[in-house]
Amino acid sequence: MKKKVLFLCTGNSARSQLAEGLMRHFRGDEFEVFSAGTDPKGVHPKTIEVLSEIGIDASTQTSKHINELPAKDFDYIITLCGSAAQNCPVFFGKGVKMHQGFTDPAAAAGCDQEVLESFRTVRDQIKTFIHEFKA
Repeated sequence: MKKKVLFLCTGNSARSQLAEGLMRHFRGDEFEVFSAGTDPKGVHPKTIEVLSEIGIDASTQTSKHINELPAKDFDYIITLCGSAAQNCPVFFGKGVKMHQGFTDPAAAAGCDQEVLESFRTVRDQIKTFIHEFKA
């Protein structure tokens, strides 16, 4: 039986969407993957772009509020930003709540290429986390 994992971030536009796409692609045989935000902003176009660069199609992923998720008994609730960690709703059940912070690439300043590099950096950091994650 697959373990259920939820990635939470404030905007559900970059970090949690990257994590959802990466986890589903690399470890989808082990995990049923969800992502949500406490204040969703829509999936950032560069999130889709940098996942596509490594062969992951995230074009159907959607940004959603935590309250929009179907009732699930998550095995893991992983916050990816400090705000989501502080504002994470209470989940009852056996789920393990953990925090793994990453810089928000959607907040990166600079020219288009510099912002894109920020997204690539965070994508690669999250990819490493996904590969090393021990259930």
